[in-house]
Amino acid sequence: MKPRKGRYNPKRKLQNSLPVQELEQLASKVKYGGNPEHKRNPGNFGLTPPSDPRPHKTLCDDCGIFNKNIAESLLTEGAEKGIVSAQMKGQWPQNIWAVTREGHPVEAQLENEVQGTYHGYPMPEADPMRQEILKRWSQLAIGGETDHAV
Repeated sequence: MKPRKGRYNPKRKLQNSLPVQELEQLASKVKYGGNPEHKRNPGNFGLTPPSDPRPHKTLCDDCGIFNKNIAESLLTEGAEKGIVSAQMKGQWPQNIWAVTREGHPVEAQLENEVQGTYHGYPMPEADPMRQEILKRWSQLAIGGETDHAV
């Protein structure tokens, strides 16, 4: 896999805090659409294989995300915990982040701001935002599941 260098969006910033009620509403509305370029087996996600695959894309399979249910669960959990971007498109955060049970940070990006649909991918090690996501996730785990606003 070809590593990305200097191509990460420097505008990505974490939202500092949101009311628990807003996070619960967001989590109940977000949808996972997926992107077949980030899947070894796109059919497991209800997706059609890409006609022109790009080999440098990070694969969800490499961090334990093998089907749509797992991806949806991570998207919802990231929204519930408030690991969302400060950048908004309409009523939706541009990005939602989560960390898998195995400790891999993943990023979901808004793909349809009318429907609130996201696609996600593992964060490469070279991504400067990766450590920030791991730190925030860890702080929330220590603070307890009910402490959503940070």
